[in-house]
Amino acid sequence: MLTFFGNHVLEEGDLCVYSGSIIDVLGRVGVGEQAVRSTLTRMVNRGLLRRRREGRRMHFGLTPQATRVLEDGRTRIWKQGAVNDDWDGGWTLLGFSLPDSWKRQRHDLRSRLTWSGFGALYSGLWIAPGKVDVADVVAELGLTDHVKIFHSRADESTDIGLMIRDTWDLESIAARYVTFDKRWTAHLNAGSGDDPIATRLRLVSEWLWTIRTDPRLPARHLPPDWPARPAQDTFRRVAEQTEAPAHRMARELLETVRQASNR
Repeated sequence: MLTFFGNHVLEEGDLCVYSGSIIDVLGRVGVGEQAVRSTLTRMVNRGLLRRRREGRRMHFGLTPQATRVLEDGRTRIWKQGAVNDDWDGGWTLLGFSLPDSWKRQRHDLRSRLTWSGFGALYSGLWIAPGKVDVADVVAELGLTDHVKIFHSRADESTDIGLMIRDTWDLESIAARYVTFDKRWTAHLNAGSGDDPIATRLRLVSEWLWTIRTDPRLPARHLPPDWPARPAQDTFRRVAEQTEAPAHRMARELLETVRQASNR
């Protein structure tokens, strides 16, 4: 659902999409109507979507919170890329201590840290390559008083390659890239005679799933055959191939209104 709104609404700002159009597009990738409706309701309840009624039709648009989430995703996908060739040698360290009863808060913090490129150096000490600004993430979760953030460099005695292998599951990360690359290279070889809006929705969703646990580790400390680069090249080739046809189809399929008020 977030991929759908990122593909077709984020750039339009105040656009709201008719629920029937959303059901139509997600149905093209095998998502049932009831699942779409329940997901829309959950996202409204979580403050990610807002409703706008036009007659008997309900439309959905982005909230500021969802816009921030999608803009962060857009940066990861289109600007940063999957390969970190320009690491400056710095690290961001984040330490936290939460009460044992705060299971949900701990889960939410770990999930957001993973997306931001962190790995667990120790149970309450997480680390990410480069200078990562996570203060807003911590504040949004209401955990500022329980978290300490530092920016530092490793001592010469630290084996960075070993630390990386101990902190992150490189085999699992690499396997995701290999699987993605094989699947979408096969798509390129098969030609582009399918549904472009559905193809692009699957493409971006699968790429997000692939990169979500990749902290963009410094390339100099990764195996020379690290599969992120060829996978990224394949992603961008399919993305370029589907961009214009998917947007043309979206203009034909999606019934929209402008977001003049919140309801």
